[in-house]
Amino acid sequence: MIERLRDIVWELCQKWDCKMIEMDGETDHIHLLFQYYPQLSLPKFVGNVKSVTSRRLRSEFADTINRHYRKAVLWNESYFIASCGGVTVSQLKTYVEGQNTPD
Repeated sequence: MIERLRDIVWELCQKWDCKMIEMDGETDHIHLLFQYYPQLSLPKFVGNVKSVTSRRLRSEFADTINRHYRKAVLWNESYFIASCGGVTVSQLKTYVEGQNTPD
């Protein structure tokens, strides 16, 4: 499922004129490292990523998701965004790659 999520997010980044550098996750959240133009509305982008991935994953993996997750939405409303200053993109990529990826 994480591979499919990665594919969907990659497609969305292209649609929003972003460049996905790395994406990984843990059982209850994901880390997405991407480049974007300053004109991008980050709240709209994040909202779109959450709504599209929730809808697609729920339709494609309904049995698996319904066994483990009972809420009507897949993601909660919160998110965290930080710009990178003082670290290199390669250091951030290494951090994201090092997440404890679920099966």
